Amino acid sequence: MAAFENLSDKLQNIFKSLRGKGRLSESDVKSALREVKIALLEADVNFKVVKNFISAIQERAVGQDVLNSLTPGQMVIKIVNEEMIKLLGETATELQLKPANEITVIMLCGLQGAGKTTAAAKLASKLKSKGRMPLLVACDIYRPAAIEQLQINGSKVGVNVFSMGDKHKPVNIAKAAMEHAAKNGHNVVIIDTAGRLHIDEELMNELQEIKANIDVHQTILVVDAMTGQDAVNVAESFNEKLSIDGVILTKLDGDTRGGAALSIRAVTGRPIIFAGMGEKLTDLEQFYPDRMASRILGMGDILTLIDKAQAEFDEKKAKELERKLKKAEFDFNDFLDQMNQVKRMGSLTDIISMIPGMGKHLKDLKDADLDQKALSRTEAIIYSMTKEERANPDILNPSRKRRIAAGAGVDISEVNALVKQFDQVRKMMKQFSGMMGKGGKRGKFRMPFGF
Repeated sequence: MAAFENLSDKLQNIFKSLRGKGRLSESDVKSALREVKIALLEADVNFKVVKNFISAIQERAVGQDVLNSLTPGQMVIKIVNEEMIKLLGETATELQLKPANEITVIMLCGLQGAGKTTAAAKLASKLKSKGRMPLLVACDIYRPAAIEQLQINGSKVGVNVFSMGDKHKPVNIAKAAMEHAAKNGHNVVIIDTAGRLHIDEELMNELQEIKANIDVHQTILVVDAMTGQDAVNVAESFNEKLSIDGVILTKLDGDTRGGAALSIRAVTGRPIIFAGMGEKLTDLEQFYPDRMASRILGMGDILTLIDKAQAEFDEKKAKELERKLKKAEFDFNDFLDQMNQVKRMGSLTDIISMIPGMGKHLKDLKDADLDQKALSRTEAIIYSMTKEERANPDILNPSRKRRIAAGAGVDISEVNALVKQFDQVRKMMKQFSGMMGKGGKRGKFRMPFGF
């Protein structure tokens, strides 16, 4: 997870020094916590939040029951984890929706550039997948192409967009949208409002006017995680003026220090409900404080990994793959299908970071061939094969490999490396299938590529 990469590395190094000591003194703990404090401040976490966080840990960690325990280092790490979960909000907060026979109105607000319009479409897509009938409402009449962007995104996720152009007041557009929703069976109305480059009276008056005339059930602030400490100040200001119900934190997958995620809940008292984890309109994740804390501390996040895998899981294909494995019929078509399942789950480095114990190896893996370009080259090689070659890899002789390399625009060494990797995967999966056939327990859940 790019947002917390540097922080995670630093915390893991601090914890490594704690684990390496058989006994801990009070000064050992205080020294480690000083390092934690510096790491958090460098990650742009709010100073007051850091101060309270460190005080809470220190109060618990220097007690005799911790220092005299058999594994004091592990105990301190456990306390840090528990306090970080508290900092992030302890439990996941669900978006509050009215019963399906009523209309839930969700108003998204935030500064210009935070990603409101994209977040609106992502939220609509998520609610649609849960059986709701959302309607997107274009109330940003100021930003050029904002209405068109919402219409394009709405079309991509199959959700209707209500617009009256840019000549009407946002409050009147919102009122008309409510009438339209009632007549057309929509039970969720998502209002995409305008933003400004900074907070001003005109912006707040417009949002307050919508709330005064429309029964807004949830006011959600969209915050760009890449703005760091400023994101917390923005959240505090919006909460004071509009009494927000929660936060969508966008661009948490970007090159940001992550301080906003660790500060917003503590400063505003309002929960982070969703996190934007990519550019695709499906990349909106429920925010789980315990899972996020685990990822920040380099402990992995296997539950989110399972959620991602199950979202892409195709039981029919899995059964067919299992049959092929038992008969040693696994071919390049299956290899490509499995690779595409992994791609749909996100970047490989992100997936690996969720596997417990693997976070510390990410630096090494950066030098490995795990990027999206490498996957594209692999696809190009497979697509350059004939149907016969994909179905029967054993016929790939040197002349065929040269032709495939030329067709894919790669060096023949890359074709040889892929064929070698394929053979290894095929052997591994065949062994795994054999093990499961000897009385091993097999659940419904299957991870692609043997994860």
